[in-house]
Amino acid sequence: MSILTQGTGVATGPAPGRAAAGKPRQRLIVLTAVAAVVVLDQAMKWWAWRHVPGARINAGGDVLVGPTIGKWYAEPVTGSLLDLLDFGLLGTALFLLARRRRPVAVVVSGALMLGGWGSDLIDRLGLHYWTAPDSVRGVVDFIPAGAFRYNVADLFIAGATPLFLLAVGFLGWDSTR
Repeated sequence: MSILTQGTGVATGPAPGRAAAGKPRQRLIVLTAVAAVVVLDQAMKWWAWRHVPGARINAGGDVLVGPTIGKWYAEPVTGSLLDLLDFGLLGTALFLLARRRRPVAVVVSGALMLGGWGSDLIDRLGLHYWTAPDSVRGVVDFIPAGAFRYNVADLFIAGATPLFLLAVGFLGWDSTR
């Protein structure tokens, strides 16, 4: 039994073992959410390529990146170099998200967003040969929205990105809440 005196300090922070236990669980949440988005998106692209009239390969970008950068993505050399750059950025973002405890809303929305980006990226890196055999390098878009078509990964990106930004804005990036 320990007696606290006036000069005795009390350690603050999580109980020993609690911080260590939270990290693996958070990493599991990140990896599970990313994997779930990728599997769902790839399965839907596989199905849509075979069964949805109007499904198409998007070899370039979209309205967000503009026509110039879209053409860069569509070119074999510049597109491959941009894909490698994207792979590095995505890997860094996943590492930063999973390396330290973060608020659950930040972790989940960030993982769903990165899962969408990752699924579209692995299409460009070669998985489109499975989802859309005999096609050019790109992603399968099949969900009509006006003059454009999108895929399930795009829906996760569009839905989770604002949630991620709101969560980081209100809860902070390094919070342990």
